[in-house]
Parts: sequence; C-alpha cells; structure tokens
Amino acid sequence: MSRIFFTGGSGKAGRHVIPYLLKQGHRVLNVDLVPLNLPGVDNLIADITDSGQMFNAMSSYVGLDELEIGNGIPKFDAVVHFAAVPRILIKPDNETFRVNAIGTYNVIEAAVKLGIKKIIIASSETTYGICFADGVTDPKELPLDEDYEVDPMDSYGLSKVVNEKTAQSFQLRSGFDIYALRIGNVIEPHEYEELFPHYFRNPEVRRRNAFCYIDARDLGQIVDLCIQHNDLGFQIFNAGNDENGAVLSNKQLIERFFPNVPIKRALSENEALFSNQKIRKVLGFKEQHSWRNYVEWE
Repeated sequence: MSRIFFTGGSGKAGRHVIPYLLKQGHRVLNVDLVPLNLPGVDNLIADITDSGQMFNAMSSYVGLDELEIGNGIPKFDAVVHFAAVPRILIKPDNETFRVNAIGTYNVIEAAVKLGIKKIIIASSETTYGICFADGVTDPKELPLDEDYEVDPMDSYGLSKVVNEKTAQSFQLRSGFDIYALRIGNVIEPHEYEELFPHYFRNPEVRRRNAFCYIDARDLGQIVDLCIQHNDLGFQIFNAGNDENGAVLSNKQLIERFFPNVPIKRALSENEALFSNQKIRKVLGFKEQHSWRNYVEWE
C-alpha cells in the first residue's frame, strides 16, 4: 500500500482515478476545495495557490487512525497533482494561468522539499496547440507524440507547458521521479452513450482534440502504473486510449481534416492520432475501456 497525496480528486478525472487507486490498495488523501464523497477516501480542504497550505497539508496525518500508531506523521509515498482550473472560459485568462502555474509550483516545491520522491502531475492534450487555437489550426505533424514541439496559444495550454518545465526543473535539482501526463479528453462511463453517437455523426466536432479520448478508469490505471514505475527521472506521457474516438479510419480522417499535415510514420487503420505508444511500451499500459465496449455503431 502506498500513501498518496492527491490534489483535485473531486474533479471529473479524479473522481474516477481515486476509486481505481483505492482498489489497488492505496491510501488516498484527496486535497481539494470541495470533498469527494466516496467511502474509503480521506479529504482535506486546501488551496493549491497557498504555498503554506501545501507544505502543511503534505506533512499532515491522513486520518485520525494514524494517531494510534504513535510514530509521528508518516511521509507520503507519492503526490498526484490534478487540481486546476480545467479549461479556458471558466475564469479570466490571467486567473486560469495563475492558479494552474503557481498551484503546480507550490505542490511540486512542497513535495520535493519534504522528500517525496514520486510526483505525478496532470498536463494536457491542449499543449499541442490545436484544441483552444484561434481558428482552425493544423498540427505540425501527426501522430502527436511526446517529442512534439508544443505551441499552444491559450492561457490553459500555456499553463500546462509551464508546468511541464517547472516539473523538469525540480527533477533536475532533486533527482526524484516527476512524470507529467498529457491527459486526453476525459470520458466518464455515462458519456459514451450520451456523447459518442453525436461525435460519430459529426466528426468535425472532434478535430480540435485530434479525435483523442481517455477513459477516466483507464486514466486510473495509468496513474497507478506511474506510481509503480521508478527511476525514470522526468518523463512526459500522453495519456490516451489506443484508438481514435471516431468511426472513420485514419486515412479518412487525415484526408478530410488534416490533408496538409506531414505524417511522420505509418499508422494502423484506427490507431490514435494522439499517440499512446509510450505509455504502452514504457509503463505497460493495457487499455481496458475502449469505446467499442460501450457504443454499438454500424
């Protein structure tokens, strides 16, 4: 069992990732502005933009039961940082950037200075620059992988690029494992039936996401694999499912939506344009929740 400090666990992704971690036997403290009402999870209300609160929360008991041990406050084994303003157009751009960039700095700084040697942060597909672009923007190449020179033009995507560099900086000074997950469009179980038929009939609505998705439960597996894998230093991983969230083939998608984009390697018929090759090869990720399990489509 690992003792996990998890920020933002009450959000769309976190409320599915935390149950997965609990099932693997981890003890999880959810640190958020609102609690997660889930049996087995401990909650602490705290603000990531307050450095003092992060140091204090990260050096606290998880629950009253830990007082019984009598050996002082145990150290967390890992920090998983998901808390953020989740996209543009929720708060003003400067506030989105402030919360995401300063909040991430505070979380990583506290973890490193408290000696927590495994840190996992949520980056985003938006770093690739097409999701929240002004107008229809082509990627420089496909598929999108972790070596891509990211170039967003929005406050949210920019904050995630800054967070990746912050993570890399702290990794260089500490030598700890710090992994940034470029998380694809998160899909909850009920959303397959609600959203995917519309996506399939109107594929153009998914161009800005490069047709990617990540099942929230598969994201839980990815986080758990990151906790298990040590000595990788600083890493960026795309967190996406194996195939596109589309019924059109790659040949059809590229011809229709990306006709002028260079294709850097051969692609299988439905292989995700938001490539997850790295998490499969390095972490051993095995998709459990393909859209094909939940949506019937001819």
